[in-house]
Amino acid sequence: MKIGSLLENQNLEKRIAITPDIVKKYISLGFEINLSKNYGSHLGIDDKDYSEVGVQFVKDENEILKNSDIIIQLGILSDDKISVIKENQTLIGVLNPYENKDKLKNLSEKKINVFSLELLPRITRAQSMDILSSQANLAGYKAVIESFANFEKAIPMMMTAAGTIPAAKVLVVGAGVAGLQAVATAKRMGAIVFGTDVRIASKEQVESLGGKFLTVEGSENLETESGYAKEASDDFKKKQEELLAETLKKIDIVVCTALIPGKKAPLIIKDYMINNMQPGSVIYDLAAVQGGNTIFTQADKIVEKNGVKIMGESNILNKLPVSASSLYAKNMFNFVENLFDKENKKLNINLEDEIIEKTLIK
Repeated sequence: MKIGSLLENQNLEKRIAITPDIVKKYISLGFEINLSKNYGSHLGIDDKDYSEVGVQFVKDENEILKNSDIIIQLGILSDDKISVIKENQTLIGVLNPYENKDKLKNLSEKKINVFSLELLPRITRAQSMDILSSQANLAGYKAVIESFANFEKAIPMMMTAAGTIPAAKVLVVGAGVAGLQAVATAKRMGAIVFGTDVRIASKEQVESLGGKFLTVEGSENLETESGYAKEASDDFKKKQEELLAETLKKIDIVVCTALIPGKKAPLIIKDYMINNMQPGSVIYDLAAVQGGNTIFTQADKIVEKNGVKIMGESNILNKLPVSASSLYAKNMFNFVENLFDKENKKLNINLEDEIIEKTLIK
């Protein structure tokens, strides 16, 4: 069986889905890997690194698509590339099923097997395939680095003969995977860190990393069975807003990570809150691509309001493409391995397997 992968649009996506170390694992299962020339050159990976581990290079991208049993991507392919894929082929990636619902349904109706890995169930067996978690870890780390780089004061407390510089105060909004990594990174760099989330279970996690958890009295347990946050009641939102508004007056850096799968990002930090923040403060909004957690967030722009910088990027992982590609490729291999019948050397789309059943677009 053949596995192929195309380079993404480099202006939008620098990550790759197959790295040389993972090629060896695919070949050990009996797969042939087809890529185009210079597949990883923008990440410092030479064609020789791929050819030495058994990759076959194909000049025409359409030939890769036509001849691959499995096509592995980061995101959804363009319409002209989708038209090349034929019945019984398999497409796997992070395909944004909420926004690309019609496009993915059409692929499914053409009897193409489509798997979108955002839909992985939160079960122990799926952890090694959990693309969202591996990428969110890196995003949370990088968001802190970027926000600190745009903050014009020192982060840790510094005691000198000339006087003491106080530690920066950081608030992380949303304590999922990205948020917890942001808490840990900011703490390691010497900041005083606070975390907040609508899910009660996150309190212990934030505190275990050295952060202080902020929550309103009588908090609701706003967590779905899948472990994600769900929308809060109006009463809870009002109490949370009052607490947040008061807290932000003393905060230097805010990292926003609050997302609801398939929906616009919740608006958490409002204009009057930003107006009351200290000039020179920084807000980094990881939810920018889904509308942002602040009213002023604009993807890929730094907006300044009342002396506060508000930052947000459509794809922060483009600033860590080597590390992000390494983890993505490992997650993807683990998913394909679970899908593959090693004895009969073919795909086994077993809908009794929760991982396969949940990720298959029907």
